[in-house]
Amino acid sequence: MPRTYTIAVGSDHAGFRYKELIKAVLLADGHTVRDMGTDSEQPCDFPDFVRPVAEAVARGEFERGIVLGGSGNGEAIVANRVRGVRCGVCWTEQVAIWNRSHNDGNCLSIGQRTITQEEAIKIVRTWLTTDFEGGRHIARIRKIDGA
Repeated sequence: MPRTYTIAVGSDHAGFRYKELIKAVLLADGHTVRDMGTDSEQPCDFPDFVRPVAEAVARGEFERGIVLGGSGNGEAIVANRVRGVRCGVCWTEQVAIWNRSHNDGNCLSIGQRTITQEEAIKIVRTWLTTDFEGGRHIARIRKIDGA
């Protein structure tokens, strides 16, 4: 049986549709999900929804976080401002593998305007099932985290 996670999700208006889709897939796969907004495609500011996801992951309330926007770039920037968060924009399954296996990513950022729904779901599932390799990457993670 695949491992399940506690996952916080958040998006702005430009990532709302994929957030809703991903949330449904995560719940169907047995994960515990908390949606931190937004709740529509009405224009809004992504930091209002991304920062709470990143802060909850950093506090240990959730094991993983997924944030979405138009490109995913701004969302990753906001998430990475929170100490203890390692968020990467992933646009292919291979990039998602590297985010987890090399960087022990605990947040995933996806751009709704950059990939298909099917690709987004594959990326999320790949990211959730990829383990951190440890080894030579541990020293780098310590440097990232400022330890």
